[in-house]
Amino acid sequence: MNAEQYAKEVIKRIKCDGKKKKEIERQLLTDINLRLEQGEKLEQIIAQMGTASEIAQGFNENISAEDRKKYRRNKALKIVIPIAAVLVLLAIFIYWMMPKGKDIEQSKYFDKDRVEAAMKETIEQMDAGEFDSLQENAIPQMKAFLNEEEMGKVKGQMSDDWGERQQFGTVYTAELVQGNKHLAVGEITVSYENITVTYRLTYDEDMRLAGLYVR
Repeated sequence: MNAEQYAKEVIKRIKCDGKKKKEIERQLLTDINLRLEQGEKLEQIIAQMGTASEIAQGFNENISAEDRKKYRRNKALKIVIPIAAVLVLLAIFIYWMMPKGKDIEQSKYFDKDRVEAAMKETIEQMDAGEFDSLQENAIPQMKAFLNEEEMGKVKGQMSDDWGERQQFGTVYTAELVQGNKHLAVGEITVSYENITVTYRLTYDEDMRLAGLYVR
């Protein structure tokens, strides 16, 4: 251990603000270097002065109440500020990741008419049982659900007999932004002979089916 290392070990144990610590460090190093110039060895100087903990305790006993108060305040701030910074970054990240709706007519990624046409085509393919075409135009994660068995379960939960499709209702569309992803989301109510069903369909930027919800 050299003089600088010894001084730093002392300083990190002293309970006062940074400015006061620097003054004490300069004073300590000045005293040690003076004794070194007079021919004393560092080991002897440290042995006489005491361990870093012992000499720091001596300084702490002579620190004023005001300096101790500043130290406690600064120590608290060192803890609070990083936590606050992390919370701010977390809030920004959560906001960035939260889905945010936009007017699809102002979209740079989607054409409203094309989205409406894709929605009707998807529903027509489901009604016709054209699952190969549905899978071909869907994202990989959706393909496992686009088959006769899975779609049969969905339809069965609502009615055992939908009957023939009668007509499409009004289509409502929006662009959904989530992080770096842009999605087109649309809802449409479809009338069948025995039931009325609302579809919510989601498409990615390549107009692949990325989400399906039926109620």
